[in-house]
Amino acid sequence: MDTWTWLVVAAAMLAAVVLGVAVVLLLRLVRTRRDLRRAGLPTGPRWVFWGAVLYLVLPADLLPDPVYLDDIGVLLLALKSMRAPRNEDAGTPLSR
Repeated sequence: MDTWTWLVVAAAMLAAVVLGVAVVLLLRLVRTRRDLRRAGLPTGPRWVFWGAVLYLVLPADLLPDPVYLDDIGVLLLALKSMRAPRNEDAGTPLSR
């Protein structure tokens, strides 16, 4: 195999790994939201969750789709915002 073939194979493998990371983060986001809702805890604004999911699925991105770094960043921000305490809930204890 020549150099260009190895380069294409390496790029395809890297794109597959990054896509795998994005899918794992999407599944983690969905599980986190489901677990928080089952526990009766606030999940943050609904638009954050659906916005992150749509950004991953829609073809219009900041970076071209073989580079999923922007998608991963959006999913990580959505996960962080769902797990962060909101200001109005910061002073109240959790009741069961």
